[in-house]
Amino acid sequence: MKPNKPITKRQQRDGVAAKPKAAKPRSGAAKEGVKNSSVPAPKVRVARAKKLVVRGPNQQIQERARNLKEKRIDIDSFEPVRLQKALAASGVGSRREMEEWIAQGMVKVNGKVAQLGDKVSPDDQVQVKGQAVKLKWPDRLPRVLLYYKQEGEIVSRDDPQGRVSIFDRLPQTASSRWVAIGRLDINTSGLIILTTSGELVNRFAHPSFEVEREYAVRVLGELVDEQRALLLDGVQLEDGVAKVERIWEQGGEGANKWYNVIIKEGRNREVRRLFESQGLTVSRLVRIRFGPVGLPARLKRGQFYELNQFEVANIMRWADLPVPGDRRR
Repeated sequence: MKPNKPITKRQQRDGVAAKPKAAKPRSGAAKEGVKNSSVPAPKVRVARAKKLVVRGPNQQIQERARNLKEKRIDIDSFEPVRLQKALAASGVGSRREMEEWIAQGMVKVNGKVAQLGDKVSPDDQVQVKGQAVKLKWPDRLPRVLLYYKQEGEIVSRDDPQGRVSIFDRLPQTASSRWVAIGRLDINTSGLIILTTSGELVNRFAHPSFEVEREYAVRVLGELVDEQRALLLDGVQLEDGVAKVERIWEQGGEGANKWYNVIIKEGRNREVRRLFESQGLTVSRLVRIRFGPVGLPARLKRGQFYELNQFEVANIMRWADLPVPGDRRR
């Protein structure tokens, strides 16, 4: 019996588990068509997303983008960060796994056994299980990609049901991986922002920042003034009070009406549940904006667009994150 082939470091980083071997069915089970529910469904092969081709920006912006690509942030200016965060960002393992290793005394900083809560700077020497680890610091601009998610796609790398994931469609990165900023449920389409920067993900998605999300919502029926007021004031859902920040009508035909809605939270199916609380069914939901980033007008479903360095720098400034060549306030 051959041993299972060990998974690679890249597979560990991307969250790819070793493929389990399917258990042999009992005698007669195959004939009867009995399926082993513990075996994950086979992954569906999908076509890669097409890149949106746009006309290049003017010469001045192109020159600034090239300069940004070549510049690096002085790593001596970085503030100390938690050890488990620095290790996870350097591809050693997940943050939770790093916390376990630190708790077990497997990590040393400058020759001393590390403790949970310790922070590290670029000058610190780190060892994991006796091996020196070179920490990676975000000294250059991250990559940012916009994808028009289609209905029927999930925003996850690991799915036992074998459903199509947006990560099956997107281009691979050479030395890092795409992280989605927030999620959309399988029946919701629209803007998904992906980046290689964990700090940028946190700035967009953490509830404390209250970043606006704008949706186009098609409902069966029409909101009356009383229902609109309730949505603006807040309604009680099973996971607490939720509300919309702004809502306005966008027309529609027959029984279907379109509305634009802005919320500041990212709870599961929040927009759908808000309308359901008023007895209205959402028949279509499209995210059209997340913070300062809108869904490009020319971007079609299933297409992606990668921002140039000049555009990424503007988002980093909005997030108050370091940009090469900028003086920190």
